[in-house]
Amino acid sequence: MEGSSSCYSLATLLILLMLTTYMNSCSSTRSISEKTSTEFIRTSCGATSYPRLCISTLSSYASTIQTSPKQLAITALSVSLANVRSTSHLMSKLSKSHGLKPKEVGAMRDCVEEMSGSVDQLRKSLAELGHLGGSKFEHQMNDIQTWVSAALTDEDTCVDGFAGKAMNGNIKTTVRGHVVNVVHLTSNALALINSFASIQAPSP
Repeated sequence: MEGSSSCYSLATLLILLMLTTYMNSCSSTRSISEKTSTEFIRTSCGATSYPRLCISTLSSYASTIQTSPKQLAITALSVSLANVRSTSHLMSKLSKSHGLKPKEVGAMRDCVEEMSGSVDQLRKSLAELGHLGGSKFEHQMNDIQTWVSAALTDEDTCVDGFAGKAMNGNIKTTVRGHVVNVVHLTSNALALINSFASIQAPSP
């Protein structure tokens, strides 16, 4: 009876040891994988105009991105789109603030319209990125690059609308800060899309 109990304890100990080894192995593999993904993001962001912003906004998605240039481009575009939407919503609220000059209200409304155009272009680009393939690849990538460039132009136009000295200092600072951030995110997304396009372009 005592021998049986001893065998049982030994078997239990062996199972626990195997489980611990397996879990440590999985944890080690996961940590190596995350390190590889983070390094991939860091290296890829080196091709953008705002690498620090690129790394800080995309590193938290390392497990999704892994080492896929396509997934990196999709994630960067998604982050940009989310920020454009929230900035547009903020501006829509600010345009209804009391005490704004007519010029400020006009600039806000123009900006909301431009942000809306940017949202449309980025949304189209994101949808197209998800359906890439075959002989249409080059044509699809050209469309995506054109649409993201158009979104960037819309955002730049919004920033320009707040360049005049007649604008309220607080409003100007708030709006410029948000819109400039959006411009930088979209610029980074476009750079990563261009990198992906050059990697995936079919051989002549």
